[in-house]
Amino acid sequence: MATSVLQPEDCRREHEPKPDIIEAPRLTDDDRMHILEAKERETGELPPELREKARTELREEPALREQALAQMRHFIEKHPAIKKCRTDSPFLLRFLRTKKYSIPQACSMLERYLTIRQMYPQWFQKLDPLDPKIAAVIDAGYLVPLPKRDAEGRRVVLSCMGRFDPHQFDNCVMARVHSMIVELLLDEPRSQLLGYTHVNDEAGMQMPHVSLWSLTDVRIMLNCIQNSTPMRHKRTHFVNIPAYGIKFFEFAVSLLSDKLKDRVMFHRTSEDLMKHVDPAILPKEYGGTVPLRDMIEELKRNLLKRRDDLLSLDDMCVDLHALEKNDLTQDIHSTAGSFRKLELD
Repeated sequence: MATSVLQPEDCRREHEPKPDIIEAPRLTDDDRMHILEAKERETGELPPELREKARTELREEPALREQALAQMRHFIEKHPAIKKCRTDSPFLLRFLRTKKYSIPQACSMLERYLTIRQMYPQWFQKLDPLDPKIAAVIDAGYLVPLPKRDAEGRRVVLSCMGRFDPHQFDNCVMARVHSMIVELLLDEPRSQLLGYTHVNDEAGMQMPHVSLWSLTDVRIMLNCIQNSTPMRHKRTHFVNIPAYGIKFFEFAVSLLSDKLKDRVMFHRTSEDLMKHVDPAILPKEYGGTVPLRDMIEELKRNLLKRRDDLLSLDDMCVDLHALEKNDLTQDIHSTAGSFRKLELD
């Protein structure tokens, strides 16, 4: 008869119930993608599967990228008007990728980007997610970047005009909310390559919304968006525009370049919009699966995580009077010239 080699104490331990093993929660595909994109954001590196697309569309190759980054840093260092500016790779790649590695054009856009931030601080500075007015607009769901990208891999930004209170907030608050969301997204390497899709739901739009912006403000803002903001706008959708808002949007679109005009689509109904935008990536209220409230909460967490970065943008500084005269600074130079003439007289 075989005898057990276990000692009495071992026997007791063998028959004692084993504690439950706590397994770490398994990551979903969305979780993995968020982790991957966070790492990409810190380095500016594109994932391997997109590097060939970047080479063919943007001419991006490792040697050219490093050479271009070095030249942009040299441009910033030697520029007589630029007093302080970010020089990290993700920031500079915004401009290089938008301008397909034309270094002169990238440097020009960087100069214009710094210029508009300083010329129009009411629109582009103090991007604080804890500012009560900005926080209220974000919490209302006026502007939300969707967690999932579209079929082309683009980041989709949804705006809902009816969720912006024009009686409580002015165009400065609206512009700062847009600027804050844009700055949150601009360092994403995938977005720098693949671009952005904008979905604008104008349901609930009222005449006070239209009167928030003067025609001069519209011209200035669209000039800033087209020529000074490093974003590749690939598609812009408008839906549910009320009759009294049609002329306003027609005027705005008329100010766009021909390339951007061709990328604007107007839809009479949400059903028409869904032929071009997969409803699965939209909020549940638009046919998706994730409630808009959950998307807003995720946005708020991301904004708070990046709050210091957003506020530190205001540390960048350019001497407007030291800039060469261009369409952005001509008024400043004209005014300065008048004062100099008075001093001489």
